[in-house]
Amino acid sequence: MIQVQDVTKAFAGKKLFESVSTTFPPLRRYGLTGPNGAGKTTFMQILSGDLDPDTGMVSRPKRFSVLKQDQYGYEDKRVIDVVLMGNQALWEAMQEKDRLLAKQHLSDEDGSRLGELEGVIAEEDGYSAEAQAATLLQGLGVFEEDHHRLMREVTGGNKVRVLLAQALFGRPTALLLDEPTNSLDLDSVHWLEDFLLQYEGTLVVISHDRHFLNAICTHIADIDYETIITYVGNYDDMVRAKAQVRSRIESENADKMKKRAQLQEFVARFSAGTRASQVQSRIKQLEKLSVTDIKKSNIARPFIKFEQKRPSGKQTLTMEGLSKGFLKGKPLFKSFSALITKGEKVAVVGRNGAGKTTLLRTLLGELEPDAGKVTWGHEAQIGYMPQDVRPVIPTNTTCFDYLHDIDPSAGNEEIRGLLGRMLFRGDEGMKPTKALSGGEAVRLLFCKLMLVKPNVLVLDEPTNHLDLESISALGDGLMSYPGTVIFVAHDRDLIDTAATRILAFTHGGLEDFAGDYETFLTRHGGFIDAR
Repeated sequence: MIQVQDVTKAFAGKKLFESVSTTFPPLRRYGLTGPNGAGKTTFMQILSGDLDPDTGMVSRPKRFSVLKQDQYGYEDKRVIDVVLMGNQALWEAMQEKDRLLAKQHLSDEDGSRLGELEGVIAEEDGYSAEAQAATLLQGLGVFEEDHHRLMREVTGGNKVRVLLAQALFGRPTALLLDEPTNSLDLDSVHWLEDFLLQYEGTLVVISHDRHFLNAICTHIADIDYETIITYVGNYDDMVRAKAQVRSRIESENADKMKKRAQLQEFVARFSAGTRASQVQSRIKQLEKLSVTDIKKSNIARPFIKFEQKRPSGKQTLTMEGLSKGFLKGKPLFKSFSALITKGEKVAVVGRNGAGKTTLLRTLLGELEPDAGKVTWGHEAQIGYMPQDVRPVIPTNTTCFDYLHDIDPSAGNEEIRGLLGRMLFRGDEGMKPTKALSGGEAVRLLFCKLMLVKPNVLVLDEPTNHLDLESISALGDGLMSYPGTVIFVAHDRDLIDTAATRILAFTHGGLEDFAGDYETFLTRHGGFIDAR
């Protein structure tokens, strides 16, 4: 169990939460939610002991595990060893055993110590530890050929997966995970969901993946109103409960205000007359009839509405015999042909490294295909959002000026309106682009797309850096967009909401499926790439 007592934390004069007291007992899986900047990661660091609160204290179980964020902290270690380090007692016992066995001559004391270490290793399931670690890595998409490589030899995405396997290893009684689905493909997310559903300790997880939170959470700890409020159920249950509470208070306040007005009118009419006792009675009622104070929520949802200046032709994109690249002796995609028509919403899915971004860049003409051709249809106007948005935004301007330079004919009010819809309110529209956070940079690119009004959107991981409210708004925006969308995403909720067609990198190659993602998964037994 994790216990939090009277914890307060502020940064740069902004109070994130005040006098928070709560418990996280075993057999419960908590989603820690709140908009970007609410203090989720700060609170998680306080729970883990990496950050001290301004006031209060936290008690933790002896055996708890944290998803580490320093993916370059183990460059000279083998992948499998980094996972084993997740059980500190076991790892230290194994290391000491190896040091003793490396001696040419063992003393009686060494022999006795070896016996003690063997007991620790047996108690910690050390003789099956490598097999357990390999199973974790395999489930998270780090395959056997990488298990005995050094960390510096594996990709950045796989480094993150190894650290997640480390956090899951060794039966911790409490597990703290900050954005564990980052860098995971959909199959790995599905595997992680199944693993966490079997976990019997205390879980606290931060995620911007709504489907993931709905799948695993028994409770939600929501940071809002400068405190943390716990709700029973998953994320959608919390949203409903929160709205119901606020609606009830607002309705009660409206009734009270109406009653107050009636009482005040009576007092005003008869205060100077013969009904003094009745007036005093009404005054006492007024004093008791207090309106409940409703603090302003820090949750803000952008309004995303993509439009098109004019529609494209019916045949938006044609791929004929398209082939590109090689992955471990196999092409990323080979002899692939498809016709995408106006208004389709196409999700590109598959394992990390399968070729999703390469496919998009080939369609856009950034990469030449090895064979075949790509033909965009009549009047196709493409709006593109790359996976890394920072290089496409100049750093020597402001948000407002960046948009004005893109379309000098746009009026100031139109640009301010777009910025406001994407939560750049008031003076925030003049914020220097070099100072933008990851989420702000993505929202500014959405402003650009809404300003330019293309009839085709090509989006590579558009949910990167977005909070749950923004991802939900993006899904609504894509669903109502009259143009064509081709997007790569690992967010299950966004794919479920927006996609009408799936291009999937499976074990058998690039597959074209005309239908929604749920039907596609049913056809494939719940996984994209069963290995």
